[in-house]
Amino acid sequence: MSRKIAMIGAGSVVFCKTLMSDILATPALADSEFALMSPTESKLRRMEAFANRMIADNNLPAKAWATTSREEAIKDADFVVVMIQVGGFHAYGVDYEIPLKYGVDQCIGDTLGPGGVFRGQRHIPVLVDIAKDMERLAKPGAVMLPYANPMAANCLALGRVSNVPFVGLCHGVQTTLDLFAGYCNVPKSEIDFTC
Repeated sequence: MSRKIAMIGAGSVVFCKTLMSDILATPALADSEFALMSPTESKLRRMEAFANRMIADNNLPAKAWATTSREEAIKDADFVVVMIQVGGFHAYGVDYEIPLKYGVDQCIGDTLGPGGVFRGQRHIPVLVDIAKDMERLAKPGAVMLPYANPMAANCLALGRVSNVPFVGLCHGVQTTLDLFAGYCNVPKSEIDFTC
């Protein structure tokens, strides 16, 4: 059964390409319809071309199309993947530079500390608006998959203001597991991370 997957922030070269590759490699989702949405037309068209090339090269029954309209992308979606960076790269730099000016040196500054707070203040209102769009336009029970930091704060906010089901995505878990395995010189399969 074909699923419609809205990819909000599809201009994200790294996240959108990686997620689409993983989704299309999953047999149960190989016939998905991807609604790629970004406000940046040039990035959006490059991602649309990439998606359609990947679909054709792998002879998959999926389809991909692009729009600058978030509502059009979300309409009748089963899943809404959100890969936004509100304020773009410039804002991300400010999240790091302002705290550094006052002596707070953050490793990255997109999840914790002042940089994470700044980023959350930009992302949470947009995520709430996307959830409202989903309530009106997506299929009943559609799931939001926010893939934007600060993931924990974003999910906390969504849980407080919306009944839209969501699952926060973060590649940091896998990256951290890789690092621990390397530090300990132990295969990942032997690391138990239960609580």
